Amino acid sequence: MTTVLADARTVAESGPLLAAIAIAVLAGLASFLSPCILPLVPGYLSYVTGLAGADLDSGQRRGRVLAGVGLFIAGFAAVFIGLIVLATQAAMSLIMHRRLIEVIAGVAVIVLGLAFMGLVPGLERQWRIQRLPAAGLIGAPVFGMVFALSWAPCTGPTLGAVIALGSTSGSQARAVTLATAYSLGIGIPFIAVGLGFQRLIGVIKFIRRNSRWVTRVGGALLVLVGIALVTGVWSSLMIALQSNLGPGSVPI
Repeated sequence: MTTVLADARTVAESGPLLAAIAIAVLAGLASFLSPCILPLVPGYLSYVTGLAGADLDSGQRRGRVLAGVGLFIAGFAAVFIGLIVLATQAAMSLIMHRRLIEVIAGVAVIVLGLAFMGLVPGLERQWRIQRLPAAGLIGAPVFGMVFALSWAPCTGPTLGAVIALGSTSGSQARAVTLATAYSLGIGIPFIAVGLGFQRLIGVIKFIRRNSRWVTRVGGALLVLVGIALVTGVWSSLMIALQSNLGPGSVPI
């Protein structure tokens, strides 16, 4: 029986990567679509590229847009990856209490999910770093770091879920992969808006009008992930997926 349990745990810790990556990307997208980030996207784009709204639509400026947004993404990705690495290191020091870590992480994700929906008073407060780097390409990566550190009410709940998934895995490589996926979930929409600025204005306005549903759906997803961690369903799901996909599947 001990051998069977050990094998099950090994499978759970090396289950398919795609399931967790999908959640991490969706968590990043939910952050991007949140009411405190989406309305400011045009301003962010102008800040990290040094271009005005009209110039963002110029085909000749696409290289500058890609460079500015890419550096901006690199800045906040570095912070997110650093945070998840630290959390994973802390969790690895408690490796003998993995189930306890999963439960604690699950409870935290549930609370963060409820906070993302605005159901936890006090956790939706916003604070920002007031001193900003110079606008343009040079300041773009620094501004990305400021963005990651300043928008805790927007990125905190979703990032918390990704940190929970990464830290309970006990693998630094998997944790970094999930943090990168989360960063891309936020960053790719920035690139899409930057390259199609005017064409996507209507889409942005539509999402802003329905932002309440975006936060509700995103928060509900986080709550479901938290419940799965608390109840052990997440590990069972990883075992089932690994069994169906076979030993050649990508590990997580």
